[in-house]
Amino acid sequence: MKTSGNTILITGGGSGIGRELAQRFHDLGNTVIVAGRTQASLEETVRGRANMHWLTVDASDEASIAAFAKTALERFPAINVLINNAGIMHREDIAHGADTAIAEQTLITNVLGPIRITNAFVDHLCSQADAVIVNTTSGLAFVPLVTAPSYSASKAALHSWTVSLREQLRGKVEVIELAPPAVRTELTPGQSTREGYMPLDDYAAEVISLFQQVPTPPEILVENVKFLRDAEREGRFDAAVSMIAAL
Repeated sequence: MKTSGNTILITGGGSGIGRELAQRFHDLGNTVIVAGRTQASLEETVRGRANMHWLTVDASDEASIAAFAKTALERFPAINVLINNAGIMHREDIAHGADTAIAEQTLITNVLGPIRITNAFVDHLCSQADAVIVNTTSGLAFVPLVTAPSYSASKAALHSWTVSLREQLRGKVEVIELAPPAVRTELTPGQSTREGYMPLDDYAAEVISLFQQVPTPPEILVENVKFLRDAEREGRFDAAVSMIAAL
């Protein structure tokens, strides 16, 4: 992936990892469009930055995605990079029969959302030079956090889907997976100050350095996430499940 001269569309771009990466890609000389549900946070993200724009979209709503894609392609026909970054995370107790609303909303947002958004843009991207799709998964795609089972499962599903997408688009669109570790953001309440989580600024700096490698790795893995990514292949899976369950 080239890291300048792109027109980049990033969902979940109004806060956390999405906002930080959007601004850093903008600093590298890209036109960047951030998208999300909350207009105020999107406006704050782009404020004072020329060639940085915002659009609203609800990644859990099929009609919203369709309208968003139509608007995005009409206003920004040079889009050649799509970063599917929007997602939600909730803790769950699944040891007893209960409402499945959290599971349903998590899977719709975190799995169907990026699938639907990719589907809305893939034909356009196939016609663009230097086209890229980046899907944000998680270290929890490889070792689940047992207190967030639906989130972990959703990221495992997106990882698998990304592997298939990469093969089907080989030679047409570069497909990259971004798998963060636990990062200090507000993905969950109190997470931005949690000891042991990676500072957002440090995470974003390392991610950008990995994107700048030639060739760009198919998986963007900072050092902090390799404990999870490599757990199964290194025979540490059960131990890793137990270890992060205590966090």
